[in-house]
Amino acid sequence: MIPFTAYRSPAERAVLILGFMALFPGFFFYHFLLGMGLIRAFLGGYFTPVSLLFALPVIVFYVRQIKHDHQYLVPCEVYYGLFFIFFAAVIGANAISGASMVIVVAHMEGILFMVNVFILFKMIDFTEPQFRYPAILCLTGMSAVIISFSTEGMFRMDALGLAKDPAALSTYQGLARSYLVTLLCVVAYTNSLTLRVLMYLTGAASLFLNTARSEFVAMLFVIPIIELYFAKKKLLFIVVLAAVAALVIMNFNLIEEQLPNNRILELLDLSHSNSAILRHQMMAHAVQTVSAHPILGDYASYENGHYAHNIFSAWVDLGIFGFIYLAALMILPTVSMLTTGYFNTKDHGDFILAFATACATMLLLIKSHYFTDMLIGASIGSYSKYRYGAKHLKQRPRNTIPTVVRGSSSILQSPP
Repeated sequence: MIPFTAYRSPAERAVLILGFMALFPGFFFYHFLLGMGLIRAFLGGYFTPVSLLFALPVIVFYVRQIKHDHQYLVPCEVYYGLFFIFFAAVIGANAISGASMVIVVAHMEGILFMVNVFILFKMIDFTEPQFRYPAILCLTGMSAVIISFSTEGMFRMDALGLAKDPAALSTYQGLARSYLVTLLCVVAYTNSLTLRVLMYLTGAASLFLNTARSEFVAMLFVIPIIELYFAKKKLLFIVVLAAVAALVIMNFNLIEEQLPNNRILELLDLSHSNSAILRHQMMAHAVQTVSAHPILGDYASYENGHYAHNIFSAWVDLGIFGFIYLAALMILPTVSMLTTGYFNTKDHGDFILAFATACATMLLLIKSHYFTDMLIGASIGSYSKYRYGAKHLKQRPRNTIPTVVRGSSSILQSPP
């Protein structure tokens, strides 16, 4: 049986891992240095130039892998490619007809991000120590930064007033994305329950202080999904989870008293959230748009940034066909994994990364994220890797790796 990374040289694997580290943890630390006034915004918003830097090599590696192994290309990614062909055609047709170039460029960047992230998640072996240990170190560093520089229960780089280019600072959502994506790629391949729980606690505290509500909720959403999958005694796990939830609810007033200004607490009553009110208004505008243009939508019929903050935004820009196609790209693989793999732990690392990422992505697309969200690429990339491995690499060893903490004796410990 051909090893999973047989066709990739050490240099290629290093470039892929470096690409991930640059796009996610690197994004966080770049904006931290920017917020501290230690550097100027020499890379602008950072993500576009760094994506362009890695786009050519990762695409070359991907095409080379397919040339060496024709089975490497699974049906889901073919359908994903067809979506981009359709999306690019819509962009081109509307650009020619005079659509806002700001939105046209934003969509082209969105394609770049989604393709890059897809290839990284398809090709990186997240069990490799060359990825895992730097990723754990980056998670530790991001948590340390968030906790150390939080004031009044919030981590806001703009509030420090130290940035030399404050307009270039990322929002809390970009920083939370870097943290959440890195965390998922580490947790999915961690066999020690003790270490997973430690990462959950640290991650929850970090995302809470970061105040990105969507990513915080997404993390809380996938924790029970991951742990129910890993648990030997699933019924007992459900009882323990219910007890923990009850404990948190009983002590929530104490948390609220300690952190009264944190916007995460607005989740308890969104009627007082300016962000939620604005998003409701943008959603209402999107509904009006598709009501008037139900088939083709009305491309770029909104000011830049004032789109529906959910998958409904695809209907506005791509019409009903694009909306249904994108929804199917996310829903069908997730349903397939739920019915055929969720209660089978033979290849838990690749599977649970794909399933947890897909669940988190769908939640975010329903509640808050735009249809060009790069987590779509992460979901389909990790699903494609799982499907390829399950079908063509059946003799590949299970995704077990060394962890910092070993041998938890808990009844919820993953199978050895």
